[in-house]
Amino acid sequence: MFPLINPSSRLKLIPLICVAVLSACAVGPDFKQPEAPKTSSYTETPLTKKLTTAPGVPGGSDQEFVEGADIEAQWWELYKSPELDALIKKALEQNPNLGAADAALRAAQENVNAQIGGQYFPAIGVGANALRQKQPSAVYGLNYGTDTYNLYNTSVNVTYKLDVFGGARRAVEGARAQAEVAQFQLEGAYLSLTANVVTSAVREAALRAQMQATEEILKAQTNLAEVTEKQLVIGTVSKVDVTSQRTLVSSSQVDLFNYERNLAFARNQLAVLVGEIPSNANIAKFDLANLKLPEKLPLSVPSSLVRQRPDVRAAEAQLKAQNAFVGVATANLLPQFNITGSIGAAALTSSSLFGPNSSLWTLGGGILQPLFQGGQLLAQRRGAIANYEQAAFQYQATVLNAFQEVANALRALETGAQALKAASDAERYAYETLDLVQQQYKLGTASYLAVLYYQNQYQQAKVKSVSAQATRFSDTAALFAALGGGWWNREGPAFKPKDIANKDQNETSGTN
Repeated sequence: MFPLINPSSRLKLIPLICVAVLSACAVGPDFKQPEAPKTSSYTETPLTKKLTTAPGVPGGSDQEFVEGADIEAQWWELYKSPELDALIKKALEQNPNLGAADAALRAAQENVNAQIGGQYFPAIGVGANALRQKQPSAVYGLNYGTDTYNLYNTSVNVTYKLDVFGGARRAVEGARAQAEVAQFQLEGAYLSLTANVVTSAVREAALRAQMQATEEILKAQTNLAEVTEKQLVIGTVSKVDVTSQRTLVSSSQVDLFNYERNLAFARNQLAVLVGEIPSNANIAKFDLANLKLPEKLPLSVPSSLVRQRPDVRAAEAQLKAQNAFVGVATANLLPQFNITGSIGAAALTSSSLFGPNSSLWTLGGGILQPLFQGGQLLAQRRGAIANYEQAAFQYQATVLNAFQEVANALRALETGAQALKAASDAERYAYETLDLVQQQYKLGTASYLAVLYYQNQYQQAKVKSVSAQATRFSDTAALFAALGGGWWNREGPAFKPKDIANKDQNETSGTN
């Protein structure tokens, strides 16, 4: 079996073989990837493949679900808005939250390197010292000789911990899993940022459209108020009609101020998303009419959702990390094996420090079996198991939330398309009715109360129509985000970090 080794040497190999065999095992449970939920649909009832259209209205174009289609990495480009593309590009370069997530990832990756270096490799150090000391000769049973002398020594020390039960490997496994958590948290920040920029831009466009509609309504109300005042002079209307119309004008002015405020808030939010101060952001103005509704909506198969969602992947990585820490806590209960050694020199004079008679060395091995530590190690293991169970429940909750968000987005798109069709019809009918009643009022064949009623009706219908238009664009972005956003198709990192450390914080080269 060992043709090149003599019998006595074979006996010496037995302990090494035993250690090697033991080192191939790691205590604690091996991680098993959770299975994807067994379902073939996201919603309780079947979806309509083609959504309802509202021709001639922003957000009312054709749109259909494409089952099994993949998601483009830059899905926001489907809106066909150069201004939106430029804004997202700027946000991906400057958003501080995305930069923080990237820095957290790099820190976690370096922690993996530190764990590998500290757990897998021996610790080697070089030491040297010089002493001048006094000791009585009588200490050595002598009655002669000098009591004061110099002592010089230098040594190389090596310490190595044998990973017999796999505790070190579990520690590295846990560090790698935590780096995965940071990786998917970065992807989650990337997805959240891009989706927030799209929805914020849509909100800005919607507020602008609602503000414009209110201005048009206010202009019409003001004109009617002037006509009513003239009719008061000739006695065809009462003072109540005039004050009622003026009340309506003032109410619309309040709505206009609210829209102006909310529009400013939306633009400030966009500025912060791109990492700039609102006064310096120079954000483009968005218009719903200039946004194109994506016609094809990719619908991933349910079983692939858990591999696409960054939050689910992060929860899975956290589960993996806690599983590894159970192994670490288990290994801490078992014997710990250490090998130590040193080689060096010692002499009374510096000139003879490296002479033939100054060398010294030590080699030793140790084993420590914890027996009693007040229940600390057992409690730590029970705590690690509880942490694993917590991570398992959190993973389940994250998966359920992911499927809920997709189901909500799908139903929102379906009902939102129907709502837009109804809202656009209502706006058109309300406008036609108001126009007819206003003409009749000017001719004296309709009452002022009828005009007042239909003005309010049209104002509400117009605002609802604009809101329904914006909802179609926002719900589309919500579906892309709920399905994971296509980050797996992206080329290059989620964020390109800039060196913001000062020169005193730069790393110095070394071997530690």
